[in-house]
Amino acid sequence: MPAKSSTSLRGRLLMNEPMSRHTSWRVGGPADRLYIPADLDDLAAFLMSLPAPEQLHWVGLGSNLLVRDGGVRGTVIMTSGALSGLAILRAGVVRAEAGVAGAKVARFCSERELVGAEFLAGIPGTVGGALAMNAGAFGGETWNIVEAVETIDRHGERRTRTPSDYTIDYRKVGGPQGEWFVAAHFRLDSGDVSQGKTLIKTLLAKRGATQPTQLPNAGSIFKNPPGDYAARLIEASGMKGACEGKACVSELHANFIVNQGSATAAEIERLISRIQATVENLHGVTLETEVRVIGEINA
Repeated sequence: MPAKSSTSLRGRLLMNEPMSRHTSWRVGGPADRLYIPADLDDLAAFLMSLPAPEQLHWVGLGSNLLVRDGGVRGTVIMTSGALSGLAILRAGVVRAEAGVAGAKVARFCSERELVGAEFLAGIPGTVGGALAMNAGAFGGETWNIVEAVETIDRHGERRTRTPSDYTIDYRKVGGPQGEWFVAAHFRLDSGDVSQGKTLIKTLLAKRGATQPTQLPNAGSIFKNPPGDYAARLIEASGMKGACEGKACVSELHANFIVNQGSATAAEIERLISRIQATVENLHGVTLETEVRVIGEINA
């Protein structure tokens, strides 16, 4: 149990908080504890207050995440709405904290005549999650524009690191253990503000037309295998529209699973496994998930 001093900590600590309130799929059992820091200094103080064995889970907008129905043991730290700093650090470099939504970063850069971050408008998550998985959309990838990152460890110590400290791959980033991203420094080029705004508008329209944005979902479920597309393989396997309870493969985009109203995490997880087994049986391809799964199956 983390020690919380009301005099030193300024964030919100919630007990037995349903994670269905904090995930884009709208599913998930309760977290033992959920902390929303006031800012980076408050986050550092909170981390220092935790006992060494405490399990930590970091969540932004709750996209790209499946929390099981049994909930999460330990502490969830919410960055969205908390680590919200967004500013010009110096000429051509934007500093965005981990809780800032990708679309907000894209608009901020465009309004300041900086180009190269427009693709972030197509990522349904925050800067922290985009860094952790090298998120991408519409041909762009997060780490292609990263000059540096800021991290924090469970002792509250902060560091600034460069991309050379990490192994960066398609939807995968490896680096120093026991550190979490709290901000990114994006290096961008100068450009025409009207062109940037037009591109963002076009990308968002394309996303709305090709993805099931009106129903709870977590973004793309599977990574694209080399030389192919997960959506094509799923559709070719006859799985488009397939359901487990109220969890269904989207009719609009086969690499999305939507919650049609009252799906459980167990139904979503069963559908993921069923898709993988079907595609492997019919096409000999093992689909690897993009979605992170945490928590307990049963309470």
